Amino acid sequence: MNTLRLGRDTLGTFEAGLAREWLVTNGLGGYAAGTVAGPNTRRYHGLLVAALRPPVERRVLVAQLDATVLHDGRQLALGGNEYGEGTVHPEGWRDLVEFRLEGTLPVWRWSAGGCTIERRLWMVHGANTTVVEHTLVDARGPVELELVPLCAHRDYHWHQHGPRHGPEDFRLEARGQGVRVAAYPGAAPFELAVDRGCFEVAPDWYWGFCHRAESERGLDDCEDLFRPGLFRATLQPGESVTLMMSAESAAGAADAYPRALALAREEALLARAADGRDGALPAWVKHLVLAADQFVVERRDGAGRALGHSVIAGYPWFADWGRDTMIALPGLTLSTGRPELAASVLRTFARFVSEGMLPNRFPDAGDTPEFNTVDATLWYFVAVDAYWRHSGDRALLAELYPVLADILRWHTQGTRYGIGEDPADGLLRAGVPGVQLTWMDAKVGDWVVTPRIGKPVEINALWFNALSALREMAIALGRLEEAAALLARTGRVARSFNDRFWNAARGALYDVIDGPEGLPDAEGRRHDATLRPNQMFAVSLPYPLLDATRARAVVDACVAALWTPVGLRSLEPSDRLYTGTYRGGPLQRDGAYHQGTVWSWLAGPLALAYHRAYGDAARARRLLEGLGDHLHEAGLGQISEIFDGDAPHAPRGCFAQAWSVAETLRAWRELDEYEAKERGRGAPRRHARKVAP
Repeated sequence: MNTLRLGRDTLGTFEAGLAREWLVTNGLGGYAAGTVAGPNTRRYHGLLVAALRPPVERRVLVAQLDATVLHDGRQLALGGNEYGEGTVHPEGWRDLVEFRLEGTLPVWRWSAGGCTIERRLWMVHGANTTVVEHTLVDARGPVELELVPLCAHRDYHWHQHGPRHGPEDFRLEARGQGVRVAAYPGAAPFELAVDRGCFEVAPDWYWGFCHRAESERGLDDCEDLFRPGLFRATLQPGESVTLMMSAESAAGAADAYPRALALAREEALLARAADGRDGALPAWVKHLVLAADQFVVERRDGAGRALGHSVIAGYPWFADWGRDTMIALPGLTLSTGRPELAASVLRTFARFVSEGMLPNRFPDAGDTPEFNTVDATLWYFVAVDAYWRHSGDRALLAELYPVLADILRWHTQGTRYGIGEDPADGLLRAGVPGVQLTWMDAKVGDWVVTPRIGKPVEINALWFNALSALREMAIALGRLEEAAALLARTGRVARSFNDRFWNAARGALYDVIDGPEGLPDAEGRRHDATLRPNQMFAVSLPYPLLDATRARAVVDACVAALWTPVGLRSLEPSDRLYTGTYRGGPLQRDGAYHQGTVWSWLAGPLALAYHRAYGDAARARRLLEGLGDHLHEAGLGQISEIFDGDAPHAPRGCFAQAWSVAETLRAWRELDEYEAKERGRGAPRRHARKVAP
């Protein structure tokens, strides 16, 4: 099993243990997450965060587990909590001698006074059930283990406050070696049970837990948790006790889904990704394969009926977003050898297309999706194109082709938010005041930070790719007249793109043309020459738009001004609006989100663009190496959403982001194949597709 290990050399300080987070998921949108040191630093941390309407309606049910070992008259605390004014109690982190991930399963080892004990945690795949196992590794005789679950029943975006509640508000029903908990009338109940020992009903409130990450984000940071009682068990050396926490039924959960089954499932995932090549994947890439699996989830309707699969955009707080899903889909599924999941996701989203647009977001509450995006739909074409080229699945291609053709019709005639083809040049325009449509979508109140109204560069690179992909699909399905018409349109878009987006004065591409921002040209049209990473997609997407000279100029500009070891800055540092740190309250953070903050998901497209421009796969892969190192520093085995623009590029945002993992993994796999072919040929291999006219 692929293992990531941290020892005392890394975990010797409290801050080091708090900065590193672990994540376990269940394939439904539910999860367990926390810090290596023990205290929860986020409102989103918890041992059982259940998705009651998969993959949304996520609720924190068990936030924390206090554990104490009694041995030879001494107490060994496992973990701890942080309270107001920085008080930490207990300080179990001091006796933490090792933390490791076995696959994605976290393992803690504490040792003190001749006693060594390990904790392991996993979730039942496909169920809102968490299993926590404590094993007495070594001791001089038996020990007493006391487990205290600290519970809530709240939306994971909020905090629970106890003063308005009494213990009677949580209704408890003792059941053998456990308890059934109902937080309030109508709340979904959950169960806690152990496989040995006993449970003592002892309801009480624990007050004033402090979440320092929420403090740093300028948000409310304290909550209170409910204790239903205590579990006690006696362990001899070598023995274990298992605690099951479930929003369904805790009875027999560990027996029905033992740890060995969870590990075997992950071994099977690695075997599929390796594609029969034993030892072909480096350790850090194996971590990404397992990380990729954590984002793919089932989507169910209100009655619990399966609607196919979707993608969680990021943990701990994002749900499934159309843009993120389509960008991440090839890396999460095709690069890991699971095209059937890609097909399921593509079918799922096809059901929700409206007026030629893919949903951007599925709300946590309610079934009505939001359609405020111009690029999610265009990325859908890229994802479908990648899938059928990988799988050769003509049946799904034929099924989705009418959906894609209808999307094209809507974009040609015009749809929501001013999205539509400009008949004057064939390019795609989009945007209305007060709405953020591109991936640079930060908004605070009525302030859209980067509105990018007009014709954004990556939107038109995607528009060209959508037309080109649909043309190739039409040929594959024998729709030759449609293919011929699409060929004429792609040629016109390519010519307009090269004529209108090229900024000769800078030797790069404009970020937005025909918009309200920027300097006017001779005809009075305004073009925004701000150097951002968006122009890179004109080189990295499957159907390129630029000739070799311009492609190299774009890549060189991005590398020189925007590249960092963990991704690309969203704005060049010399710009007056550049913000080098992502900190503070919502206004400060959202104001910096796309104004210099580094986005790790862009590292993959940059590496592929570099290879296309220069044909050197080995050097292109080196652009990804910093993200391999990052797997040990924030969300363990995962890639963070964003980083500070200024060195040392501290990780920020979600500690696990789908497109960050997916695009790094996809780029590594493609470049690995390119490098193998280059070595075999003895010369660099360029991308097989022709440059557009």
